[in-house]
Amino acid sequence: MEEIRRVERAICALRTGPGQTEMQLHAQVARALAEAGLEAEHEANLGGGRRIDFLCGGVGVEVKRGKPVRGALLRQLARYAQSDAIRGIVLVVERSAHLPATVGGKPVRVVSLNRQWGISLP
Repeated sequence: MEEIRRVERAICALRTGPGQTEMQLHAQVARALAEAGLEAEHEANLGGGRRIDFLCGGVGVEVKRGKPVRGALLRQLARYAQSDAIRGIVLVVERSAHLPATVGGKPVRVVSLNRQWGISLP
């Protein structure tokens, strides 16, 4: 799905360090999407009490600090996947998260920011 690949590539261009607040991460994701020419709605309402961090076309973007609890995260993503507005999900996490390739029949991609931090030299 080209739409999810475009969103994933935009977010993979982020170069952020550890210790960011969730609001800082949101601002950086929003900037990365905008710089890639992608329009995104922040805190998008999916109905039924569901609100995803960003909706970029049909791709939902969820941002998590630290290492999220897998079971709770899968339940949350499954609720998002129930929405007709969602055709795919990109999860942005500081630390790696292992998820299935699909949740609720929708493709899922994970962008782990710590993989992009590189080596810090004194």
